[in-house]
Amino acid sequence: MTSRFNSAGPGAAALLIAAALAGCSLTPEFTRPVAPVADAFPLAGTALERQAASEIGWRQFFPDPRLQALIAAALENNRDLRTAALRVEEARALYNVQSADQLPTINATGNASRSRTPLGLTSSGRPSVSGNYQVGLSLAAFELDFFGRVRSLSEAALSQFLATEEAQRSARISLVAEVARTYLAERSLAEQMALAQSTMLARNEAMKLARQRFDVGASSALDLRQAETLLQAAQIAQLVLARQQAQAMNALTLLAGQPLNALPPAKPLSEQGVVSDIPPGLPSDLLARRPDIRAAEQRLRASNANIGAARAAFFPRISLTSGLGLGSNELSTLFEGASKSWSFVPQLTLPLFDAGRSSANLSLAQARNSLAVVDYERSIQVAFREVADALVARDLLDQQVEAQRLTVEAQADRARLSELRARNGIAGSLEVLDAQRELFAAQQALIQARQLRLTNAVDLYRSLGGGLLESNQQAAVSAPTR
Repeated sequence: MTSRFNSAGPGAAALLIAAALAGCSLTPEFTRPVAPVADAFPLAGTALERQAASEIGWRQFFPDPRLQALIAAALENNRDLRTAALRVEEARALYNVQSADQLPTINATGNASRSRTPLGLTSSGRPSVSGNYQVGLSLAAFELDFFGRVRSLSEAALSQFLATEEAQRSARISLVAEVARTYLAERSLAEQMALAQSTMLARNEAMKLARQRFDVGASSALDLRQAETLLQAAQIAQLVLARQQAQAMNALTLLAGQPLNALPPAKPLSEQGVVSDIPPGLPSDLLARRPDIRAAEQRLRASNANIGAARAAFFPRISLTSGLGLGSNELSTLFEGASKSWSFVPQLTLPLFDAGRSSANLSLAQARNSLAVVDYERSIQVAFREVADALVARDLLDQQVEAQRLTVEAQADRARLSELRARNGIAGSLEVLDAQRELFAAQQALIQARQLRLTNAVDLYRSLGGGLLESNQQAAVSAPTR
């Protein structure tokens, strides 16, 4: 006997027409929220002739070859950045899966069966053998997207993918800045440790001299204890700084994702040459320069599209199951004209009662959209605050470094004069020891102030979207396409 292949028939043209007519969308029109920040940054300055931070490559911003090597290693091997890149691949795959629902899925099918009926079950009194052979094409439950439900879900998946891609760019910028900050902290600790070591050597000589003077009765036990206290303080400072520097190197190793071998020699903080006078532009520029803000906007677009999908759930769904094929009980006659079979099965699903599920899903989508708006606005406010903080600190830190440098010069002169007074018997050893202690503190504060100034420049560079490009040439090449 001949069996029919349960598949669709000559309605292929009608299917395509119906799919083309499908186009109504219930997704709200997307409107970018107004940035809840001021129109200009405080203390923005007038350095408008320089490139924007997003167009300055990190190799130009950080001229120290050792720091460049560390950043390059981190961008190549850092596991957090690799995770962010894999998240992008995951989101791309999810988008491809979701967008595939907008097109019909056509399958080629084929099956064959043979069966024997015993003589007791046949009318002829003889056993019979029958066959069933089928081949064809089928389309299973393709939804005609009249109300844009499938398209809204696809748009939401696309926006989520783009948000993940922007998040990966943001992670790259953050990694560059974090490597630079950690490196500057390590250099600061190294310079302070070198200062503590030289101070400890000087105080050790002073301690020997104080002991000799005490042994011959030229000074008191108090003078000896003061010299011993200063020596121990320098030794403690050296040990603390050695521990902190080792931990900073461990942090750099983790960021770089590999052992730190064969690095170029380091430059002192005073020779880093980091670009500091970057023009901040306007707060509205951050919407295009900051990947984290762009990611928040894409998440907002995704939540907006999900509202359209939730609204479409209130309306009927029309799906098609169809196919075209050949069927026969004999393999030899399968491809004859009389063996053609087809089926066309449209299905209409009209929601009548779902105990409020659709309404709850719509409310959920709207609530998530409101949360996405708040997240977007907060990301702008955080970016504005980061830029404003860096701008406020820029000029003040320059003044602080200069003031601290003058303080070191004054303290060094004071220590020199105190030693002359002590040699001439005008002043006691306590005055000399006090001057040396304050000179050491002032020298440490100068190193720390230089680190703060450089770190602030890094923060301004990052907060303005800098660090994504490796070189200025990349900015020149990509500028026409943006």
